[in-house]
Amino acid sequence: MKTDLNKPRGIIKSITGENWSLTRSAPSQDLSFFVEHYWSVRWDMREAGPMVQENLPHPSVHLVFEKENTKIFGVVSGRFSQRLEGEGRVFGIKFKPGAFYPFYKRSLSEITDKTIRIEQVFGIPTEPLEREVFELDSESDLVQFAENFLYERLPEEDETISWVNELTEKVSNDRSILKVEDMVRLSGMNKRSLQRIFNQYVGVGPKWVINRYRMFEILDRITKDTDWVELALELGYFDQAHFIKDFKRMVGKSPEEYSKSIPEA
Repeated sequence: MKTDLNKPRGIIKSITGENWSLTRSAPSQDLSFFVEHYWSVRWDMREAGPMVQENLPHPSVHLVFEKENTKIFGVVSGRFSQRLEGEGRVFGIKFKPGAFYPFYKRSLSEITDKTIRIEQVFGIPTEPLEREVFELDSESDLVQFAENFLYERLPEEDETISWVNELTEKVSNDRSILKVEDMVRLSGMNKRSLQRIFNQYVGVGPKWVINRYRMFEILDRITKDTDWVELALELGYFDQAHFIKDFKRMVGKSPEEYSKSIPEA
């Protein structure tokens, strides 16, 4: 998967202003097979008060360092909300779709919508690593820490990961891929095998991947003047009612309510 580091996708409710910042950094060439990017969030809400950041997650596993709360997050199938209060920071490693499987060595569907500790995967205690991370401050030092940590534990490259990423990228970029049958045709394998590989390597099925990337596209394109009927038909919905139902289930608001919440350009 190729990521535009300057344009995050899937943001539902974004915090803006000087009291919050997001930095994303590309991995080195040696780690680019496994890592999509590193990310760091810093906030100071002491004057502004608590705020909530919401997004629709990608089909990726994250290793997240947070004080007294460091965890590995499996794919989050629904909406992710994070309340930010006081002052703090979080540093994360975002793995490419399927690329955490060689580290975990078990089906990623086991940790979908769940978190696990570093000990359960890497066999080392979390606390010393967490202390080391929060003794660092610059983004470059944090990235170097992550690179060193992963490089010492790199598994062999698995060609299935490349295949999963190529197919996932096609889904991301090709608006005509609207059904699992479209992915079956592109993959050259039968539906059951496709579903098995995605559940094992990614943690979610092909249908989820299609629906999530189409929803990213919707969020990218929404304006206050969006023609919902036209957009629903274009993205493969048979009627507007099903589109509205899916949108509200994933985003938490109706399309009309969401469009009204978009700040003026």
